[in-house]
Amino acid sequence: MGVIVEFSFANFIAIYPQFATLSQPQVLQGALPVATLYCRNDGGGPVTKTETQTTLLNLMVAHICQLMYGANGQAPAGIVGRVSNAAEGSVSVQADFPVTPNNAWFMQTAFGAAYWQATAAYRTMRYMPGPRRAYNPWPNR
Repeated sequence: MGVIVEFSFANFIAIYPQFATLSQPQVLQGALPVATLYCRNDGGGPVTKTETQTTLLNLMVAHICQLMYGANGQAPAGIVGRVSNAAEGSVSVQADFPVTPNNAWFMQTAFGAAYWQATAAYRTMRYMPGPRRAYNPWPNR
């Protein structure tokens, strides 16, 4: 039903240069296996286009990399969400994190939020009708 794509480290770094400081093993053995727990890449998922599956897998790997390793050589950020209020004297920051229980984990990074939006069509019910029953109460007519 779905498609299987091969993850390319070189293409991933070209698309997301903020992760260029990560080593190939960090991405391939660290982030990719975790990402495939959330973005099914075994041919059994609902995505039928190779391009879409590649984009979704890359977004999920970027989300995991951001959470696990940070970006641009910096440690992962401790604050999550949009900065809604900031002060300078005695430093105070407030973050707005409007989420539902379903999407909270994805909304921690821009990549996760993009993945959540891109997969909205796949989180709906798919109706698969059963076989039609041919019923004729008057078979002799």
